[in-house]
Amino acid sequence: GVRLFSVSNGFTMETWKKTFAVIWSGQLASILSSEIVAYSIIFWMSLETGSAEVLAFAAIAGMLPQSLLGLFVGVYIDRWDRKRTMILADSFIALCTLALAALFWAGAAEMWHIYILLACRSAGSAFHIPAMQASVPLLAPASQLTRIAGVNQIIASLSSIAGPALGALLINLTSIGNILLLDVAGAAIACISLLCVRIPNPARDTTRKPDLWREFREGFSAMHAIPGMGWFFTLAIVVWFFIMPVGVMFPLMTLQHFGGGAFEMSLIEIVWGGGALVGGAVMGARTYRVSRIVLVNLMYLIVGLSFALSGLLSPSGFLWFALFTAAAGVSSSVFNASFVSVVQTRIEAGMLGRVMSLYRSFGLLPAALGLLGTGFLAENVGLTTTFVVAGTIIVAVGAAGFFIPSVMRLD
Repeated sequence: GVRLFSVSNGFTMETWKKTFAVIWSGQLASILSSEIVAYSIIFWMSLETGSAEVLAFAAIAGMLPQSLLGLFVGVYIDRWDRKRTMILADSFIALCTLALAALFWAGAAEMWHIYILLACRSAGSAFHIPAMQASVPLLAPASQLTRIAGVNQIIASLSSIAGPALGALLINLTSIGNILLLDVAGAAIACISLLCVRIPNPARDTTRKPDLWREFREGFSAMHAIPGMGWFFTLAIVVWFFIMPVGVMFPLMTLQHFGGGAFEMSLIEIVWGGGALVGGAVMGARTYRVSRIVLVNLMYLIVGLSFALSGLLSPSGFLWFALFTAAAGVSSSVFNASFVSVVQTRIEAGMLGRVMSLYRSFGLLPAALGLLGTGFLAENVGLTTTFVVAGTIIVAVGAAGFFIPSVMRLD
């Protein structure tokens, strides 16, 4: 960690802050514009089709490429220039979005075009997100990684709050073709911000010939080489498997169990985003002298309890549902910041691209499976029962984390 933060990289305590100020300004523009466009597309599809199946396919189109590509793109992220990888990924997403905008302007856009665009955006993100996460330890001291992850959560949370509101506003003011241009502008700002900073690459062994399979195995081995790290990843992936189906059911829970409408649905989305914003602000405010592993396990307990208790509420308990959702939002943000910073601290910089992309894959594949099973769970198991069962299992995973000594010793 700290040894990577050296004078040879040209960074001091002040320059890392300036570097991240430039990067974050570009990321805010890019992520916010992407959220607005993503919600605009969802709203447009809802208005055009009114089909839950169409929305499920759209969600899968946005997840599956990332989860499949993530199995091996990390090899290339660790091999290629990371700054160039991020710029090319953003540019690819912008070009795909521009092509769809042109189809809308020409009146030729069809539903399968949107699925292809969502898949292409997902493919670009498969390269961009791990490349960014793998670059962070080369740009700042290890002691600041949790704070940086916290600020990243703030940016994501702000975007998730503003995205639905601005998306709904714009869909009433202008055409979907024009809204898509926002994503192009956001990607351009992100690329310009990256061009303004220097992002070093980790030292590489130039004596060995590139070998995709060997480098993949090295990345996979790095997840298990450190005692407890394999369990740490496994617990997180199990939690994601049970979070995703429940996450998709939040609108249904609001509508069917609590008898809410469009306002209540958007309120729950904003409450979750607001909670995540608070969690990110807490983690980004300062460096805390507390075990990040304890934080991660505690957050599992809080998220699990919030789901289980939500499932036990009566139809008149919407206010409590909103409060439990806010608690889960805070917890998710603290978990993400703590989890990512532990991995960035413990995994060698030259392996980090592979490890982060593998983690995204292993997390997103169950998420996609969870989405496919959402309809079955809602109809056969029941909404409230699904919340209680998934929440109880997440609580059990969080409790188990405290009883695995190798995991507890990671931080």
